[in-house]
Amino acid sequence: QVQLVESGGGLVQAGGSLRLSCAASGSTFSINAIAWYRQAPGKQRELVAAISSGGSTNYADSVKGRFTISRDNAKNTVYLQMNSLKPEDTAVYYCNTPLGLRGYSWYDWGQGTQVTVSS
Repeated sequence: QVQLVESGGGLVQAGGSLRLSCAASGSTFSINAIAWYRQAPGKQRELVAAISSGGSTNYADSVKGRFTISRDNAKNTVYLQMNSLKPEDTAVYYCNTPLGLRGYSWYDWGQGTQVTVSS
């Protein structure tokens, strides 16, 4: 089982940048696709970006051109570089498998990392 720990969140002004990290444990990490999700107060959790084991990526329309997902398999870490942040990006950000959206089992959810963008 893969265990995930998110970090890197914080408070930033609109237009600023943050880089989130998702550190994973588990020997199969390098062959797993990983996604970033976010959940704002009163809203459902939504997919932000995903990366395959081979490095293919996809993004939610709301973050295309502003966010970049990447991975370093040697460090068992997936990153989310967030630029040109907007107040509507404010949420708790989590990483997990993208396959959960297709009915497969989720990994255990981490504590997430809070991102707050002030206007």
